[in-house]
Amino acid sequence: MKLAIFDLDHTLLAGDSDYEWGNFLVSEGVVNTQYYQQKNDEFYQQYQDKTLDIIEYQEFVLAPLTQLSSDQRNTLHHRFMATVIAPLRQQKADDLIAKHQKNGDTLLVITATNHFIASPIVRAMGIHNVLATDPEIVDGQFTGKVMGTPCFQKGKIMRLQSWLTQQEKDHQKTFNHMTFYSDSINDAPLLGYVNRAIAVDPDDKLRQLAEEKNWGIISLRE
Repeated sequence: MKLAIFDLDHTLLAGDSDYEWGNFLVSEGVVNTQYYQQKNDEFYQQYQDKTLDIIEYQEFVLAPLTQLSSDQRNTLHHRFMATVIAPLRQQKADDLIAKHQKNGDTLLVITATNHFIASPIVRAMGIHNVLATDPEIVDGQFTGKVMGTPCFQKGKIMRLQSWLTQQEKDHQKTFNHMTFYSDSINDAPLLGYVNRAIAVDPDDKLRQLAEEKNWGIISLRE
């Protein structure tokens, strides 16, 4: 069986859903505008520089959710999907997803973005499997903490290995070939782990690595 794995931000989407969620909260007046915008920009630069502390960042992202009810969170996310995510969808990405589905491959999105933000986006793309950073939820309320291993850098390999073990145990599925699509040097560990690595509109560092490793390089941008 074949497994097609996709990063989400700047790969399937023409933007970063985590970063754009922060901008969206600012525009909606949910957070302190000046402070939150500045910190959101700082964390985004750290991600690009490969210096991001994923726990610190996710606690920053999750903090506003602790102050909202479930209905408030869902209403905001619905508006976020319509106004921010929809314009970031890419036809070539949808075509790539459809190609793998037609081939009978199992599809999986693996992203550092937390489940609350990422899962509805992934479902809208027609993909049923998603590994994302898990926010801690107690009695239906976000605590602002991360639960388990963040789905970031080498953590993506750990989360994938656990998922593969569970697939074999629960569904008798064993994947003999894995392809991973990503844009970011942060995903170099997982790109080096799979059978086939594809750099998608890669950042400069990943492009250089992909050329050195003879990995595929494609563009999904219009």
